[in-house]
Formats: sequence, structure tokens, C-alpha cells
Amino acid sequence: MEDLEEEDIEYRRDISIGMMVETPSAALMVDVFAREVDFFSIGTNDLVQYTLAVDRGNERVAALFSVANPAVLRLIKEVIRAGQRYDVPVSLCGEMAGDPRFTLLLLGLGLRIFSCAPPAIPEIKKIIRSVTIEHAFRVAQKVMSFHSDIETLNYLRAETRKVLPEAYAD
Repeated sequence: MEDLEEEDIEYRRDISIGMMVETPSAALMVDVFAREVDFFSIGTNDLVQYTLAVDRGNERVAALFSVANPAVLRLIKEVIRAGQRYDVPVSLCGEMAGDPRFTLLLLGLGLRIFSCAPPAIPEIKKIIRSVTIEHAFRVAQKVMSFHSDIETLNYLRAETRKVLPEAYAD
């Protein structure tokens, strides 16, 4: 903005400034950043990779890449909570946003903006329209008590099946 002003070039002054939260350090410092930005977007693919030190492109360790890892979920929860505390909207993008297994959890953690691929939208919308926030909150509370991604995935699959049976038809 300063450069544009120096060159006497017109620009919009009301552009929102946002921040991608894609590293553990950014997630841990989100309270500080909330004072500087208009919105956050949690990039789950990179956040998982950096939190777990797992390159999902490396076949030797790719199986360890899990968005359901409790450490990842705790970071996501903290970013959403900071957004609520400082009235900074939080969106979430990456494969997690379009995975119906995580919709109840994310709603229960307070997420209201999902950024997902168009083919995922109908299932995500159906889940959101079929549950109460109270139910989603109870799901999130339960998930946050788990100590492994397997526990989380099994529970979320069962809860999602109750709302969207066709997603997991055997």
C-alpha cells in the first residue's frame, strides 16, 4: 500500500488481510496474529505434514499422514477458538474440509466456513443440514478425548453413518 501511494497509484484500501495457518508454529501463535488479520484459513494438508513431520509424497512414511491425529486436531481446535475469541472468521481448506467423516467434528469445534472441492459439497451440505450444533459439539467433545487417530476415525465414521448412511454403505 505504501509503494502504491508513493507511486500515486489508486488501489482499494478496504482489502481484507488474511493468513494461512499451515504450520504448528503459526497455529500456536494464532492469538498474536489474530490482532493483525481479518481472517484465518487453516490449510490442513500442510498443517498435518508439518505437525507430524510426514511427507505424504514419500511412500515410506505416507501411511503416517493422518488428519485425525490428536495433535493436529488440537491445533485446529485452538485456531478456531482464537478466531472466536478475537472475532476473526476461520475457514478450513484441504482434503479434510471435503471429507464427510470430519464435518460433525469441525462443526462441533466451531468451524462455519468449509472450503472444499465442488464434488464434496452435496454430502457436506447434507450432513450440516441434518444435525444440530449441540450434536456436533458432543461429537467434538468426545473426539477431543481420544488418544489415537484410529479411535477418532472409527467414532467419526460411525457418527457420520448415522447421518449419511449412503456414505459408508457396505
